[in-house]
Amino acid sequence: MQILPFRYLLLSSILSLLSSNSAAQPSVPLPIGADGLQPPTLSSPPARELTPSATPFRNELPRLQTPLPSTGLQGPAVPYTIEELQRLGLQANGLVLAARSQVGMAKGGVVAASAYLNPEVMFMAGPMDRRLPIEDTGPANSQRSITVMQPIENPFMRSARIAASEATVDASRASLDQVSADLAAQLRVRAYELLLRQDQADLEQSIYDLLETVRKRIAANVERGELARFELIRADTELQSAANRKEAARLNAERAKVFLMQLTAGALPANFQIKGSLKDPVDMPPLDELRQQVPTVNPDVVRLEAEQERANKRISQERASILPSINVLYTNYQDQQFQSNTAGMSVRIPIWYRRRGEIDTAIFDSARIKESLEYRRYEIGQLFEAAWQAYQIAVQRVAMFEGGLIKEAENAVKVAEAAYKFGERGLIEFLDSQRILRGILGDALLARFDLHSAAAEIDRLRAHYPKELIPE
Repeated sequence: MQILPFRYLLLSSILSLLSSNSAAQPSVPLPIGADGLQPPTLSSPPARELTPSATPFRNELPRLQTPLPSTGLQGPAVPYTIEELQRLGLQANGLVLAARSQVGMAKGGVVAASAYLNPEVMFMAGPMDRRLPIEDTGPANSQRSITVMQPIENPFMRSARIAASEATVDASRASLDQVSADLAAQLRVRAYELLLRQDQADLEQSIYDLLETVRKRIAANVERGELARFELIRADTELQSAANRKEAARLNAERAKVFLMQLTAGALPANFQIKGSLKDPVDMPPLDELRQQVPTVNPDVVRLEAEQERANKRISQERASILPSINVLYTNYQDQQFQSNTAGMSVRIPIWYRRRGEIDTAIFDSARIKESLEYRRYEIGQLFEAAWQAYQIAVQRVAMFEGGLIKEAENAVKVAEAAYKFGERGLIEFLDSQRILRGILGDALLARFDLHSAAAEIDRLRAHYPKELIPE
């Protein structure tokens, strides 16, 4: 059983009280709703309101319209869907481009690990000097030698090195997937935040227009002497407060627009527009399916699994390096009298040091990654549970507001305005009902935004975004 906030209980009390006191007065349905609040009209206005003196005072309150710095030539609005924004951001954002370069670097490491060792060629030449008389040695001459050495790599160490490099590529791809999923979720949240700020600005504008109309009516009554000037001061205060809220909401909308352009690295034009609404439907797979999917496909988990595989292959590589390494040698020697061709091999035997330190380092690194992987799986599962609970709460809140709460608040404002118009209620009661309506409409917008934010977090955890739009 849900407990409604105090202002919702206050709304019901005001609605019942005003309805009972204004039942005997004629009223005309007023076009007041979530999209705009308009002043009521009388079916038969009193004659005194048709006199020339009934002209309302000119509203002297300044409208705050702070000019924003121009970012370029403003033309027709360019519409973008959420998917188009994600495509644009994933193609232009520097973090994604950097992660994509990491994948290319890892692929280059595979090429290097798969390469065979190059041979070494050594050439030597020089004169020969006599140490004995010429009758014993003959005339002096020159000699030269060419030696070719080809290292023969251990096949076990080579295969382990190649496998470790391939695991590095998988880890880099998982990192790219993680960065892309994070950016896609941020773009989605920022896009709906912009829609939220724009809806809030429209709401504050409609409230300002309503209060401006009420203020003009009060000014006309004060001029005729039917109301005290204190009522006009109170109306001016409320109107100024509404103007400040309207300007703040407008600036917040511009600020959200700048944040969205920042994520796309300036690729968005200044006059872009989001093709979407906070009322866009949200589709989610069943809970059991998500619980099995998220710990398996999460990019951070996939990256740690690839790093675990790389650490295991590094252990195999260090252990294989204990085996003796062989170099095949061939030498050709020539002088004036003789020529010789010799072949042989050199073997490096690990007798004194058998790479115990490198092997232990690889083993403990593998254990570290394994513990991190197990903890990260658990953490991702808990993050998903929290995101799912936030999603369910947002679904219930949206259902509560769409179940009639907004309609009741709109009817309360209609009744309060009609009662104030006929003099049965004061300005305070009307402003209270209007504040309640503004609060309910604002909470409804926040509930829809929270719904999309929770859905974006779930999609981020399961790396659900248009991957076909991202070239590697």
